[in-house]
Amino acid sequence: MKRLLLLSSLMFTMTLNLSSCTSEEVVATNNPLLEEWNTEFGIPPFDQIRTKHYEPAFEAAMQMHNEEIEAIVNSAEEPTFDNVIVALDRAGLKLAEINLLFGMISASDLDAEMQEVQNSMMPRLEQHYNSIMLNDALFQRVKSVYERRNEFELDEVQLRLVDKIYNNFVRSGALLEGEAKERLMAINAELTALNIRFGNNLLTENGSFMLELNASQVEDLPEGVRNQAKEAAAAAKKGGYVFTLDKPSMLPFLTYSSNRDLRRQLYNGYLNRCNNDNEYDNKALIEDMARLRVEKAHLLGFDSYSAYVTDAQMAGTPAAVYTLLNEIWEPALESAKRELEDMKVMFEKDYPGETFESSDWWYYAEKVRKDKYQLDEEAVRKYLSLDNVRDGMFYLANRLYGITFRPIAAPRYHKECTVYQVLDHDQSHLGVLYLDPYPRKSKSGGAWCGYFAEQRYDDGVRVAPVVGIVCNFTPPVGDTPSLLTFDEAETMFHEFGHALHFLFADVRYRSLAEVEGDFVELPSQIMENWAFEPEIMKEYATHYKTKEIIPDYLIEKIQKASLFNQGFTTTELCAAALIDMDIHTIETATDIDVNAFESYNLATRRGLIPEIAPRYRYTYFAHIFNGGYSSGYYFYLWAEVLDKDAFAAFSECRDICDKDLAHSFRYDILAQGGQRPGMDMYRKFRGADPDKLPMLKARGLWRNPEAEAAAEAEVVADVEMEEDEELEAIEPGQALRPSIKK
Repeated sequence: MKRLLLLSSLMFTMTLNLSSCTSEEVVATNNPLLEEWNTEFGIPPFDQIRTKHYEPAFEAAMQMHNEEIEAIVNSAEEPTFDNVIVALDRAGLKLAEINLLFGMISASDLDAEMQEVQNSMMPRLEQHYNSIMLNDALFQRVKSVYERRNEFELDEVQLRLVDKIYNNFVRSGALLEGEAKERLMAINAELTALNIRFGNNLLTENGSFMLELNASQVEDLPEGVRNQAKEAAAAAKKGGYVFTLDKPSMLPFLTYSSNRDLRRQLYNGYLNRCNNDNEYDNKALIEDMARLRVEKAHLLGFDSYSAYVTDAQMAGTPAAVYTLLNEIWEPALESAKRELEDMKVMFEKDYPGETFESSDWWYYAEKVRKDKYQLDEEAVRKYLSLDNVRDGMFYLANRLYGITFRPIAAPRYHKECTVYQVLDHDQSHLGVLYLDPYPRKSKSGGAWCGYFAEQRYDDGVRVAPVVGIVCNFTPPVGDTPSLLTFDEAETMFHEFGHALHFLFADVRYRSLAEVEGDFVELPSQIMENWAFEPEIMKEYATHYKTKEIIPDYLIEKIQKASLFNQGFTTTELCAAALIDMDIHTIETATDIDVNAFESYNLATRRGLIPEIAPRYRYTYFAHIFNGGYSSGYYFYLWAEVLDKDAFAAFSECRDICDKDLAHSFRYDILAQGGQRPGMDMYRKFRGADPDKLPMLKARGLWRNPEAEAAAEAEVVADVEMEEDEELEAIEPGQALRPSIKK
């Protein structure tokens, strides 16, 4: 799994649904955020919205939400499903609408003015939602309905809604009293402030690092990489060439530059973000967050924060997560060590007697890839223009589900966005999709998908969503279009999977929109499986200059190299998931030396080799300290078990885009949201529990001793046969000479 940065849908659902609260009168006239959006397809009026509109809109929406809550609490009627549960589900719609929009825009284009609004409003929003979830009078009405839920004539979805809302209150501390309740509110407020500071520090450190080079220092780089660096320098008002810590800038340099010192300098800049003992250092913030999360877990009756988080997920317990991660860790690390040995052969020719470092990995991995598979990623990129990959995923969605994407002129929040109306198989309106592909200084790192406007029902009529895919891909340079790497192309398909999940959503109640965290990556990760399937590639991978369809020999090389470097990729991913769990399974709120804790748990305790750094180190691990993945980075690997097993169902068919299977996947999984438990949805689609074997095989981690022994015996037999044939070919009296075989 690579979504290195992948901040995806869950992150937004959890981070953006923050909170709100004030009782002051707010005068908000001519504010487009508070007016009905009479735009086509319900698209937010981006062309009218200004940063100055957000704060008064938040305040007015919080007041509206408070009034809706007061109406539920002060009702003289006996609590019922309609006047409590449904009313609560509908309450705060305008606030949620503004919050979703602000969250997407601030992550995509956070300037100083937006940052001020974020710093001002997020703590107040946290307080607002806390005050609602800890409102005892409101909870008593919810509890009354919950305890009598079987007396009402409720269907399966309505019963799940009652359970979900009741449990949300309990998990938010509704059963606490007095000082414990006050302390929980204070903890939540502190965590929100720390979260914001962490993200701001990381954004600053990301933007402040530049590796400035001259022409002689980049002459061994591919032309496209040089051109991109030259444009980056011009944008920064620098001469020469500039490389940054953005992945589309950093990874090509690490892959192709023969200058080891410069590779080391760039990668160390990446690894040491917010770990430089300066004003942007995140270590103290992390200690505080870990301590507060332990205290919060204890208040809510859990031994650790991980126990609190996993209790609401498919995994159920931290032990179940560790079981999966440990099953992956050992074979992945052993595979990575074998990969390292292959690279060291080449490294020692270049640097005899020196030590291989983590910053050397990409450069020598590419050398091994070229030598072992004759596969040059730079050559493949010429077939993977952004437009091609986009057309490929649109083609795949049409083939699977019959939907189409029509470019439209619509308000945009940034000039680089493109907008599409999504039409269902019957040509009815399904939703709107925004694509925002390129990095900029004001954009958070990584790739994600979220709502600008969520799917919901209004008077029994489905309101279609407005969805956005936001990435940081290699930008176009001059006449050369954006040419994506393998990783970027796969990421594009991944985020598109999230988009389809949102677009297909057909959920009656807003409170049931979310699936379990460790289920949320299934819809995205399954799409990756089609990205490099030969018959799909033939439809979209054409050379950006010649328009030649990607040749069979190149596809064959891609297929053969599909397991290449998987030991490294899996190890760095698993390492990040493990340290996330480690810091959140602490049961005592003690001081933590962040760097020592990380090193002990990976190197000392688990034997991580120094040549591999975890995908994320604590000080820049935005997923868990500035997003919704705290104690949840394992979600990607857990969901990969599901996605590989689900794709196996398609692989077993004559058609890998089998329409009957796709119909089931759409309506039994994608359309359901959280109306049913994730495992129930999966079993209905697959007819069985998920099998781990397809995932282990896909990552090259499955070892079958019997098959390996048989293969080895076959090799020995072939060698003996060749030797016999050579002996028979020797003429009488000819000297026997040793032969050298590769």
